[in-house]
Amino acid sequence: MEVVARAKVNLALGVVGRRPDGYHDLVSVFARLDLADRLTVGPPGDGDRLVVAGGPIDYRPAADDLVLRAVELLRRACLPHAPGLTVRLEKYVPLAAGLGGGSADAAAALDLAARAWGFQLTGDVRLALAAQLGSDVPFLAADIEAALVTGRGESVAPLPGPLDPVGILLVTAGAGLATRDVFDAWAAAPPRRAATGGSGSVGADRARDLAARLGAGCTAADLVAAAPDLRDANDLWSASIRLRPDLVELRDVLERRLGRAILLSGSGPTLLALYPSRAAAETAATSLTADPVLGLAVAAIRAATFGRTTREAP
Repeated sequence: MEVVARAKVNLALGVVGRRPDGYHDLVSVFARLDLADRLTVGPPGDGDRLVVAGGPIDYRPAADDLVLRAVELLRRACLPHAPGLTVRLEKYVPLAAGLGGGSADAAAALDLAARAWGFQLTGDVRLALAAQLGSDVPFLAADIEAALVTGRGESVAPLPGPLDPVGILLVTAGAGLATRDVFDAWAAAPPRRAATGGSGSVGADRARDLAARLGAGCTAADLVAAAPDLRDANDLWSASIRLRPDLVELRDVLERRLGRAILLSGSGPTLLALYPSRAAAETAATSLTADPVLGLAVAAIRAATFGRTTREAP
């Protein structure tokens, strides 16, 4: 049996404060991609094991990997006598890239373990377990294309995807950025609140505007036209560039070469551009990949798709 773990991007992300539990309150529009890892059940062994068995990403899982935590969480909550499980992972989503790769793997592991153990995992139980694993996991555990995500990530309000697929160019810059480090940098020097007449967070206000636009029904062309308004709709940009100043120059270079707005996904360091089709995004990816100078500055350049007909494939 196989489960697909699809990545995400944040088309807008607002940080509206820090909670007493140490997490941050967010307002963000999440979009699910067809860029995905794949998880399968391997030969049984003693205890739970995670084996990386394919894909272009060099990944060496730690003992507390989110996949193993997800398997153990399901066992403790629902099936205390379930046997050990070996999970085989094909890794295609870059690590610590703002794309939710590890969280997507955890969400997929809940489903994979339930199926392997013959357990019917209901939607409510899945989301309750997902919330214990991380802020991105509830959205990635839900079978939806887009959502307005609030709280620390546990509140997921489904949104329709665009009426036709949007092409997304993903440029992951150099080494990964740890989400916790970026939020710590944000907390150390929060951006000045903008007098927007809304939440005071540019990212939060634009996330709500975009959610309304998606809810009303929009096309790929509509989203591409909205990209300039979304360029600065990620409140974590200022924190990310304090840790990775090279992102400033890379975004400038990409905007000059591609002639369109460049957005930051999540806590970075993946930058993205919106296109009216996957083919257009693939053409842009090819042009960037062929540039030897730019190639030295990035770890991965990929085209992906977001929309109601998104296919589930790496």
